[in-house]
Amino acid sequence: MSKADTSVRVAWAADAEAIAGVQVRSWRTTYATLLPAAVLDSLDPADIAAQWRASLQRPPDARNRALVVLARDTVVGFAATAPADDPDCDPVADGAIIAFHIDPDATGQGHGSRLLNASIDTLRADGFRRAVTWLFTADDAMRAFLTAAGWAPDGAHRELAPEADSAGPRAKQVRLHCSLVEGTPTD
Repeated sequence: MSKADTSVRVAWAADAEAIAGVQVRSWRTTYATLLPAAVLDSLDPADIAAQWRASLQRPPDARNRALVVLARDTVVGFAATAPADDPDCDPVADGAIIAFHIDPDATGQGHGSRLLNASIDTLRADGFRRAVTWLFTADDAMRAFLTAAGWAPDGAHRELAPEADSAGPRAKQVRLHCSLVEGTPTD
């Protein structure tokens, strides 16, 4: 497939089912050893699509964006950007990549790099000076991908329970960041 057969664009509400499909396949593959099987098995593409459709039709903030990467006319990945909402972040200066997934059958074809570059361009266009993203500490592939692109840990970490009131295993995450000011290295 040539570069002319691939593109990244703003997601439309009509993309909700495709985004949900990529999300479910990606989670079930990427997080198979990180999250309980019951959590992954309970993912309902129809429910997730409904959530994406609502979010795409009425984003909570004008700077909440979703992007899709296409191979020909098929959605093979997506990302979502927004103002960072961590307590130690400045929602005016700090933007976040809050979701980033490539379909497992489409990895290794440059789609992730195209999508990451488009996400960074979107965050810059929205006036953010720094980008942050959270990833599972055991997600070595995503960490390697982001660090190769200039991202670095900023010292923040957290643990998430699969459900708000669950006493089950907690998933550990680390936050990475990068400067969006061109020519400025990551601190």
